[in-house]
Amino acid sequence: MEDLVVGSYLVKRDRYYTKDHEWALVRGNRAWIGITDYAQKELGDVVYVDLPQVGEQYESGDVLASVESVKNVSPVYAPLSGTVVEVNEALEDEPHLLNESPYEEGWLAVIELSDPMEVEDLMPAEDYAQLLVEVIKEETGETINLGTLEEEERLEESLEAIPEEELGYEERER
Repeated sequence: MEDLVVGSYLVKRDRYYTKDHEWALVRGNRAWIGITDYAQKELGDVVYVDLPQVGEQYESGDVLASVESVKNVSPVYAPLSGTVVEVNEALEDEPHLLNESPYEEGWLAVIELSDPMEVEDLMPAEDYAQLLVEVIKEETGETINLGTLEEEERLEESLEAIPEEELGYEERER
């Protein structure tokens, strides 16, 4: 199951997404919640994360946490309803983990789902990736191709193999 790449943004295929750029990794009756690669890059350097409390209950769409960056403070909405059973305490001392590893070490909270059927209201990775294509086009006017991480790595390797003089980057004598 190859992850997707939209421009410079990674979209993990094993998660579900919201239009507000949160992700949920569902395992059984629990979901790990975080923000997407797109969201963390838009925020800039994260300096503080206000995590939810263990035991708190949230409905889908409630503000679950807030993330403070050098640019602003942004709410993170609960993509699913449930009770917080764990928070990522590492973010208290290392909020930059949200920037460095938004899908792995930068998760925010784990919730026990109150209604597992809500997952059907979230976007699968392919749909979220298509949303990103549209968002990027709207923001920059650029048309971005959707690809896989493997394709992106092959492209980088092939560009590295091209001699500099063929790329047109060499210094010219005047």
